[in-house]
Amino acid sequence: MDITIFHPSGHLGKPFHSPYGKDVANSGLFSALTENIPFERINVLHQTSASAEDLAPQFCRHQSKEAIFSSAPVWDTSLPKTSGIILRGAANLSELAWLRRSQVGNHAYNLVGLIHTLGPPMIREQIVSCLAAPIQAWDALICTSPAVKSVVQSFFNDQESWLKERFAASQFTRPQLPLIPLGVDTQAIQTMASNQASRQQLRSELGLQNDDVLALWVGRLSFYEKAFPQAMIEAVERANTTSKHPIHLVFCGWFPDKNSDSNYFQDAIAHLADNTKVSILDGSKPHVLAAAWAAADLFLSLVDNIQETFGLTPIEAMAAGLPIVASDWDGYRSTIRHEVDGFLIPTLISPAGAPGNLLGHLHNMELESYQTYAGAVAQHTAIHVDLAAQAIGRLANSKELRQTMGAASQKHATSLFDWPVICKQYQQLFEDLEQQRTTAIKLDQAITMQAHAGRGDPFSDFEHFATSSLHDDLIIQRSGSAELQQSLQVKLNRLYPGMRGTNSEAMQIISILEKVQPHGLKVSELLQSFDKSRHDSINTTIVWLMKQGLISW
Repeated sequence: MDITIFHPSGHLGKPFHSPYGKDVANSGLFSALTENIPFERINVLHQTSASAEDLAPQFCRHQSKEAIFSSAPVWDTSLPKTSGIILRGAANLSELAWLRRSQVGNHAYNLVGLIHTLGPPMIREQIVSCLAAPIQAWDALICTSPAVKSVVQSFFNDQESWLKERFAASQFTRPQLPLIPLGVDTQAIQTMASNQASRQQLRSELGLQNDDVLALWVGRLSFYEKAFPQAMIEAVERANTTSKHPIHLVFCGWFPDKNSDSNYFQDAIAHLADNTKVSILDGSKPHVLAAAWAAADLFLSLVDNIQETFGLTPIEAMAAGLPIVASDWDGYRSTIRHEVDGFLIPTLISPAGAPGNLLGHLHNMELESYQTYAGAVAQHTAIHVDLAAQAIGRLANSKELRQTMGAASQKHATSLFDWPVICKQYQQLFEDLEQQRTTAIKLDQAITMQAHAGRGDPFSDFEHFATSSLHDDLIIQRSGSAELQQSLQVKLNRLYPGMRGTNSEAMQIISILEKVQPHGLKVSELLQSFDKSRHDSINTTIVWLMKQGLISW
């Protein structure tokens, strides 16, 4: 078996100056495949000036494999034809399918892509464009979680319906959608996490006592593309009120914009962390990240963003032997076992309606950036702060529970997400696709493509990411004692106001719920107090208030 890897950037070194998850995942995947599968030839297509001799050591960990390594420009079709397959660490296969068709024919080799995110509408459009491209039944788009597969199938269904209506189309060919998660080097992470000297040194630098509990976040510090931090800060703050030992929250990551993004985080910390010590570490430095894994007692990741599709850091945390407190979100729910490896905290996304439609149109017309698009959706997606606080508190108060769940999560990571396990699934997929291709009936039909499929209301498109969506029969009630004006002092809470009702309407919602305490109201009953034309905006306002912990469900 041979393989051809489509990797335009050529080099495979981990970009620690700006370590985006997809780049880290691709780097780990490509080097793991070459190490764990006995390929006879390893080819890389790229668009750099690097020679095969320059690239071979990056893709082949063992020098003996460098002799079977070749490279060529990205438009080369001779190496893929010889190997029988192209693997791309991205979801866009359409242009590769057209290149294959025009140069060597549809049956020359298999195409395999990997979906890292579904957030950007551009990527969703690339995926649905497969229906109009010469993609074949022996091609595949790898989905890293069941939620991703469900969303992609929905995109394909919608696009096929449009093509039937517009062109009376009757024949469609989809790529296969196999489920294969991302992987990690569990042994390397376990080695870092078990370093007691690093653990003691970092905990000492942070001022932690022996019995203090360190709750760790790892990842980009981006509220618009990863997670708003307020839920994590507030959950730890609430947990600290009942914890036997102080809980210290550590964000180990990197700011896309060191000034602006850092200021937002510091503002949230200043307003919300009255009794909690919060530290921010530079996770772009490998030695700092390694020490953080060693120093941590539990892992906290309450993501709320549609950019997050699989979630690599919880797998790394599991490999480190840490219990997990994570949002019940997309890929997280298929990798973390609730009350076994840790706790999954319910999430709730705003329902489809006028705000989401407007946001989708503005982004489609390039009047709003993707960062605004994703950030606005996240601002109106709630995480159950009370349940998160309870989960953190349970772990903080029981070293035995932390050890039990940490051991379970580490065993789970080793058995399901270690690279040799993942590579076996890739090898089996490659073999199955090759068999289908070599026995397939040759059919070459072009289908006319209609643009803009998959660019809809994000609250509808990503409904499957959350545990549930706000609906009329949901009972909601007042939560906590904080007032809206107090919450609005946090700058992050004031972002994307055009996506919801006015502050006056928000205060009216709180007032109505306070009058019926402790029973609460159905959403449909609450909506009766507002004009029907305002219901869509009131719905997102409800979830926005939930996000701040002012009301609950």
